[in-house]
Amino acid sequence: MTTPHKPLSLYAFLRPRPERADEVRRILTSFVEPTRQEEGNLQYHLHEHEDGRFFLYEVWRSQEDLDRHNALPYLRAFLDHLPDYLEGSPEGYFDTMLSPYPGSAAEGS
Repeated sequence: MTTPHKPLSLYAFLRPRPERADEVRRILTSFVEPTRQEEGNLQYHLHEHEDGRFFLYEVWRSQEDLDRHNALPYLRAFLDHLPDYLEGSPEGYFDTMLSPYPGSAAEGS
């Protein structure tokens, strides 16, 4: 018997270097639709705060799905060069969702 996965949420603030803000916006925006099509992605949202920071909110079916996403070449190319794009480190958080996600295996457990 397998244990149902609980959805994993990831949220992060990214502050782009001012001279690269347009490029970071373009890159992050280009990730939205492909990521939403990935197996295991439940939500993927990109926001731009008035102070210039970008806010990402993602929900994944499982850690394995997120790991598969993070290994994609186009994403690795960005993540491996974050210091070139950002001022400081991203402020990120990973959490297990306590509220059931509609339609997930954990719903109703």
